[in-house]
Amino acid sequence: MQSFLNITRLPYEEPHHVNLVVSAGKPNTQVEFEIYANATDLNHAAVSLTGFPGTDNHSFTWELGSENPRDRFAFYFRLRVFQLSPKGCCAIELRFNNNQKPPDQKIVEFCIKAPLADFDRLGAMFTTFSRLEDLTMEWTVSSAE
Repeated sequence: MQSFLNITRLPYEEPHHVNLVVSAGKPNTQVEFEIYANATDLNHAAVSLTGFPGTDNHSFTWELGSENPRDRFAFYFRLRVFQLSPKGCCAIELRFNNNQKPPDQKIVEFCIKAPLADFDRLGAMFTTFSRLEDLTMEWTVSSAE
């Protein structure tokens, strides 16, 4: 199984808010969850990931909600992209918490490593997806991982 990140857009209060189903996986790990975000978040991700990384130790974080029960958010979501080595290997860290109590609790966190060129391609895909014309974005890690 190749590592992947797929996002499906379910039209919802657009062009201001988006309802997204995020599917991600790597060998032996796979998850799917639903989030609601501002449409501008997609464009911010596109701009931040195009030409990633701009400098050494550069990272990008897209974060929604909170895991603190006092904040009373329906979920917490974090997508963080960071550089692993100066030679260009990077990773995506995904964390999702549905902020439910057991047995309905769903918390997942894992990373997907990929070559630098794959992240530039991911930035281009976010650019296209942020136009809200396509319903899906499907990114896979090249075999050069």
